[in-house]
Amino acid sequence: MNAKALQKLSYGLYLISTEHEGKAAGCVVNTFTQATSSPARVTVTINKGNFTTGMIQKSGKFTAVVLAQDAGMELIGRFGFRSSSDLDKFEGWKTAVGKNGVPYVAEQVVAQFECRVIGELDAGTHIIFLADLLEGELLEDGEPMTYAYYHQVKKGRTPPKASSYVEEPAAGKKKGFRCKVCGYFIEADSLPDDFICPVCKHGRDAMEPVEL
Repeated sequence: MNAKALQKLSYGLYLISTEHEGKAAGCVVNTFTQATSSPARVTVTINKGNFTTGMIQKSGKFTAVVLAQDAGMELIGRFGFRSSSDLDKFEGWKTAVGKNGVPYVAEQVVAQFECRVIGELDAGTHIIFLADLLEGELLEDGEPMTYAYYHQVKKGRTPPKASSYVEEPAAGKKKGFRCKVCGYFIEADSLPDDFICPVCKHGRDAMEPVEL
């Protein structure tokens, strides 16, 4: 199968958040979608390895917000390339708490949905959650960000745990640096002190050494 054919499917870009026993977690997905209209139900697919997945399984609830087209790479990078297990991803952002008790990012987003899980399906590497839609609200005017826009205009990368991630054929191990904000990778032995990430414009302190 030509994996690039899957890249022709259309997606949006969303932040999924949840809360359990006072701990909040969240991640970026492109797999939040409406399943039925009556009753109003949605699905979201998240990697089993994501901390957010386990939190949703424990709490049985989540909130999804639709990223605005002009959302910054720092917000996407925080929720898409870091783990809620050792980082408060919500710190520093404007947030609100829904009726379901789940905090969500309330800036750079155009809509918000509160959901209650009613079932889940093991999809191998991922869990598909089916949920009742409890609330839906418009937050800001503006266009929603599509996954294509994120890649083509924002020059964003796909995290390895994403449902749509496709591993590129490797000719051997590559050593270099990866941006902790946006996921940009550069193959290099070292970086100059004045290095600036070409995608999110963060400095050298945002780059971590990796071997791919």
